[in-house]
Amino acid sequence: MPATGDGRAPGAADLLGALGGALSDRARTRPASTEQSAGPATATPPIPHPRSDASTGGSSPAVPSAAPLKLLVIEDDASDAQLLKAAVADSGAPIEIHWARGLEQASELLAAGTSGGRRGRPRAGSFSCVLLDLAAPADLPHPSDASDGLEGLHELLRRAPHTAVVVLTDAAGAELGAAAVAAGAQDFLIKHETDGPLLARALRYAVERKRADESQRRLVEAELRGQENARLQRHLLPTPLLDGAGLSFTRRYRPGRRRALLGGDFYDAVRTDDGTVHVVIGDVCGHGPDEAALGVALRIAWRTLVFAGLTGEALLTTLQHVLEHERRSDEIFATLCMLVIEPGTATGELDSLGAVEQARLYLAGHPAPLLLGADHKPVTLPADPAGPALGLLPCDDGQAVWPAHRLELRPGWRLLLYTDGLIEGRVGAGSRRLGQDGLADLVGDHQSAGLTRGRLIDSAIAEVEELNGGALTDDVAVLLLERNPVQLILG
Repeated sequence: MPATGDGRAPGAADLLGALGGALSDRARTRPASTEQSAGPATATPPIPHPRSDASTGGSSPAVPSAAPLKLLVIEDDASDAQLLKAAVADSGAPIEIHWARGLEQASELLAAGTSGGRRGRPRAGSFSCVLLDLAAPADLPHPSDASDGLEGLHELLRRAPHTAVVVLTDAAGAELGAAAVAAGAQDFLIKHETDGPLLARALRYAVERKRADESQRRLVEAELRGQENARLQRHLLPTPLLDGAGLSFTRRYRPGRRRALLGGDFYDAVRTDDGTVHVVIGDVCGHGPDEAALGVALRIAWRTLVFAGLTGEALLTTLQHVLEHERRSDEIFATLCMLVIEPGTATGELDSLGAVEQARLYLAGHPAPLLLGADHKPVTLPADPAGPALGLLPCDDGQAVWPAHRLELRPGWRLLLYTDGLIEGRVGAGSRRLGQDGLADLVGDHQSAGLTRGRLIDSAIAEVEELNGGALTDDVAVLLLERNPVQLILG
């Protein structure tokens, strides 16, 4: 841009005043046709105002227009800065111009515009775009060793990563302008080939491109976070350790939260070295991320305690201590169902088909499992004796106890363990809940239709959701544990 005008302003404090004076002189010498094309600019500094109501005459309300684009010009030559401001005035575009002599002064203005913004993003009233003259000195406190002509741009992008940037270069620096776009600027302009309308259009396009880039960046970041969360949550779901147990273990897990893989429900199953099989299913009240984290902590603690040799009330007492230390509030509690299948003579061989297995059932405020039989409809196991949910009553003074209920499991037994999210769904348009009896009837119907294992669970959950009139809002965990039948070979 030609170096014409009044010369440099005397100091940083007089920059805007010097610009205003220069523009007033230019306005007085401009032809009448130019004055008319300037739009909102009238007598003194012709910066268009988006809410000008001079033409309304008071007879009708002013039509609101778009908010002005807030532009920061980084230019060390005051005469070039004055010409830029005059070009904006010629365009008639609602652009509010601020001037900085160098990068340090610009950084102060940019920092004032982004302070209080969320995660460093521009807030309302911050700069929409920066116009940087590449010919201006970089004004860096620690110049970089690489001298590619873009040191100032690199520093500007580092200090204002969320603001659109357009660079100015001369005709001989077109390649440098292209390099600036490749480095992160939204566009470049050649000084002697830029008029007011072209400048205004380039600034608007740069702002829109930056907004699109920011939206795409946030979308990619959200997708990456979603993938990381999904991988994390998958790893937090347990892998049952039942090698050598001769059991079939089928599970289904559905968190109540949308777009989540993990909720407050938890489950696990392990076989210890003495042949005992331990199974647990539990439910932390609530179904948010805090409850999901607490459920994972309880599951891991349960497995650790089992392998450490604890079982029964000693294990549940210790698990309640873990809950009391890990929960965020004294109101948080967890229900739990624990099954301990004792090792016996049943090994899965032909001579063990008639063996009866012994088991112990512990309930801590949790629904009792269903015993599925081949010759009868599902039966809900007795809920007495049972203890309170973990975290409701102190266990140090003996108020919280969890007695065992002894079970005899006949050959070919199947047990369905579940959380209350499966039985608290509504039945029809009224307020009636499905309940344990309703679940037993429902599972019996699907069982009599010949469905087994995963198909049995999936069809039961699907009908529960259909009766509820839509997806269940609470977390749901379902386990089907069954003794694998041994096929007899007759001959």
